[in-house]
Amino acid sequence: MTFSPDTIQQLARELHESERSRRQVEHFSKRHPGMTIADGYAISRAWVAMKIAEGRQVRGHKIGLTSRAMQQSSQIDEPDYGTLLDDMFFAPGDLPTERFIAPRVEVELAFILKRRLQGPQVSVEDVLEATDYVQPAIEIIDARIEQFDRHTKAMRKVYDTISDNAANAGIVLGGRKVRPNEVDLPWVGAVLRQNGVVEETGLAAGVQGHPAIGIAWLAQKLAPWGESLEAGEVVLAGSFTRPVAAKRGDVFDADYGPLGRFTFRFA
Repeated sequence: MTFSPDTIQQLARELHESERSRRQVEHFSKRHPGMTIADGYAISRAWVAMKIAEGRQVRGHKIGLTSRAMQQSSQIDEPDYGTLLDDMFFAPGDLPTERFIAPRVEVELAFILKRRLQGPQVSVEDVLEATDYVQPAIEIIDARIEQFDRHTKAMRKVYDTISDNAANAGIVLGGRKVRPNEVDLPWVGAVLRQNGVVEETGLAAGVQGHPAIGIAWLAQKLAPWGESLEAGEVVLAGSFTRPVAAKRGDVFDADYGPLGRFTFRFA
């Protein structure tokens, strides 16, 4: 890590203010060329600490950059992760557009845990045994740090995305809750319609071959911090479609076939 504690706090405050004002900030990596992935996570953790100090509660975690294509475009060889807070959860129906800056929609599966997952040796089998149920989920990603630099139009770096809570801003849970052994998880598919038009289709196998792989990876990544995935937490396993940009008035229909179907609208 290269950043001082003061710099970490300053940049976390910028994210906090950006979310409140809905005005994006410029790339941290441009202002701090020596920025590392560790710096990004330190900023994200400081931002989460600010939210907790204001009364928010941790409800789970999200895993991002799970597809090979996304990792190559971000020039990394592993996923990233962020924190789900209690005010990020929405039911199907109307979503408050004013909560977001530049929302985009991704199709995922959520794992709801019944037992703690902890340690550097967590396996896919451990994840499946510790999972109470799996449920269709839509992640709403956002950009408190602008996606493209306002001056150079350069795309933000992975360090920026990580510091920005891995771009997470919301989650919609819907459809059927199923035990992980009731379905062949890699073959769970979904069709995402935007205003009646099919925008994306995908299989959960797009998430590293099996959606539980990323959850085992996250438990391993948290172990050096003395942290774990806790019983009752929701873990978003990663998107198996590309992000679809959303604006006020857009209606989305997420059809997971046997796992159910639900709609939501940016109101």
